[in-house]
Amino acid sequence: MESKTITISGMSCGHCVTAVRKALAVVPGVAVQDVQIGSATLELESAAALAAAESAIDEAGYDVVTGRTLNVTSPSSQA
Repeated sequence: MESKTITISGMSCGHCVTAVRKALAVVPGVAVQDVQIGSATLELESAAALAAAESAIDEAGYDVVTGRTLNVTSPSSQA
């Protein structure tokens, strides 16, 4: 099994933590190690389990953060 920490946006309280924990608890191939505001640490059996966990988080109303968004402007737009 592989351990992975997933960053999750939209979580702001204990209710959010509970909702995400419950959503992940029923996903086959996923063992929940920890859920905190903004992240979940999981033990995953496969890449399919990761995809299923991300889907469960989305269905619970939260967003998995997969990368950083940069606020970049082109030189022409600064004129």
